[in-house]
Amino acid sequence: MQNPNETAQELPVEEVLEAEIVAETETAPTPDVAGELAEAKDKYLRLYAEFENFRRRTAKEKTDLIKNAGEDIIKAMLPIVDDFERAQKAFDKSSDLATLSEEAKKEIDALQQGFSLIQQKLLRTLEQKGLKLMDSTVGKDFDVNEQESITNIPAPSEDMKGKVIDEIERGYYLNEKILRFAKVVVGS
Repeated sequence: MQNPNETAQELPVEEVLEAEIVAETETAPTPDVAGELAEAKDKYLRLYAEFENFRRRTAKEKTDLIKNAGEDIIKAMLPIVDDFERAQKAFDKSSDLATLSEEAKKEIDALQQGFSLIQQKLLRTLEQKGLKLMDSTVGKDFDVNEQESITNIPAPSEDMKGKVIDEIERGYYLNEKILRFAKVVVGS
């Protein structure tokens, strides 16, 4: 086995001096180097945190964009859904059926059922894309966060003041985000 002193004597003097300098700087950094190192670590940590925040924010924006990609198309289809509702109400209020023959009543009934099936299919398709109908608000307190007041009318009774008297257009959510506010008439 070799003696450590013999190994050091065999090495060139320049390598020994260089090894001693490296050993000294590793064990006892100067205050300037320590300050620079702390500053570099701080900059690194801040940059890393900023990058992580950026990465999370862009990932969230990307998922929101994908989630609400069809918002414009669904919003454009809402008037069609409203027309279906109005037509269904008109079918329900129709009182001219009493004067028609049994055959005509059956044909109109078949048309109404077909119409209703198309309406339900449209609503189911939109629901699969994230559309959700707001709860009916008639008789409830007016809520500025979900409703838009079209007009105020005198309340039929004292307890209906500040409450929704009629709903003109229903409100909708798209993936828990309000797509359209419900348009209502409020009692005053």
